[in-house]
Amino acid sequence: MTVLTDKKSFRKATPILASDRERLPKLLAKLSPTERRWAETSGFDAAPHTHLLVPNEKGEASMVLVGVRDANDPWPLAGLPLKLPAGRYELGKGPVAIAPEHAAFSWDLGGYKFAKYLKKGRVPAELQVEDSAKVTLALQCAQAQRLVRDLVNTPTEDMGPEQLSDAVRDQARYFGGKVREWVGNALLTENFPAIHAVGRAAARPPRLIEVTWGNPKHPKIAIVGKGVCFDTGGLDIKTAEGMRLMKKDMGGAAHALALARLIMQRKLPVRMQLLIPAVENAISGNAYRPGDVVPTRKGLNIEIGNTDAEGRMVLCDALAFAVEQNPKLIIDFATLTGAARVALGPELPAMFTHDEKLAAKLERASREVEDPLWRMPLWRNYRRLFDSDIADFNNSGRAGFAGAIVGALFLDYFVPTDVSWVHFDVYAWNDVSRPGRPLGGEMQGLRAVLASIS
Repeated sequence: MTVLTDKKSFRKATPILASDRERLPKLLAKLSPTERRWAETSGFDAAPHTHLLVPNEKGEASMVLVGVRDANDPWPLAGLPLKLPAGRYELGKGPVAIAPEHAAFSWDLGGYKFAKYLKKGRVPAELQVEDSAKVTLALQCAQAQRLVRDLVNTPTEDMGPEQLSDAVRDQARYFGGKVREWVGNALLTENFPAIHAVGRAAARPPRLIEVTWGNPKHPKIAIVGKGVCFDTGGLDIKTAEGMRLMKKDMGGAAHALALARLIMQRKLPVRMQLLIPAVENAISGNAYRPGDVVPTRKGLNIEIGNTDAEGRMVLCDALAFAVEQNPKLIIDFATLTGAARVALGPELPAMFTHDEKLAAKLERASREVEDPLWRMPLWRNYRRLFDSDIADFNNSGRAGFAGAIVGALFLDYFVPTDVSWVHFDVYAWNDVSRPGRPLGGEMQGLRAVLASIS
């Protein structure tokens, strides 16, 4: 653990003093003349995510000065764990008081590195911070974020449908969830034909994984995550560049599992159902084809306009199954469309819902915990974009318009308007490294979702 909260384990530690640019003179005034000269000579200006190690007369580290945005920044110490010398640190009394929960969250994730295939690197520095309910929640969220990153970062060879199922079972076993699974042809027997159609061409069979947890008397929440462990595009094959990051196409499943973990870990008063359709969209002689008509659990028949629009196909059967359980709320996460990234970029997940109260609650929580979301419209006039002459509708829109909306509208067919439902089109990836958020898999919007249902 890089963050220590048990006071019995506390020992002498180097203090961290935080300041923003406005309060820097106040911070410098607290230092000795020698320390002040060191800070000024070093050019420390308290810009966010900058720091300065200040030595004493013996050349030992006496304190760390750190620049922060302000007291509400959830990432104030994210740049320190892998840059400071190994050792123990603690919050000092600088001009800006960092909330212990923000310190714990940012420090824990600042020490994250996906090292499964690397030789052992440096050990992150440690932070000791007094425990509290807020600190505990912050560290639980950091653990969930680490889970998402680890799952998304793992190459498909080691994170296929079966390994994703194993990860789900590990979490369910630890927190007392009950697991069911339908694998291969059992998907046809139990009426999940769309999931089977997408995954049948892969060497590793498709599956639907279910976890149930909680008191049946509590309100039901269904969480659904797109678990496409690799997406070639199918017969409508992607380019080499388009395929390069497709190990992350199960990012929705990783988000769904992380949310389920947090619900179980915090013992929230809900009856939870987690559903993850886990497949590889592969190419072989029995791959589903453009022009095929695929039945779904709901009874609607889908013309395949594009085999690369596979995520919505596996989700529709899972959503239909979730609806059958009469939940109070359905939440789904999916790396569904590149169009959402064109519209909003890599850092801003698209949110779709027909429930105005739910949207307002999520948007408020997003602002409060600084976990961004952006609502986009379920503009039903665009249903005409996936009309079909031979089936109930097509799985892809015409003319390339409104791709993210069309993807969400496809899912909207499978959730009645009297069921509260929200769909998140996430990227699940950091394109560039920032303090605490290295290049690679990432959790997006989930802290806001947790805050809205807690």
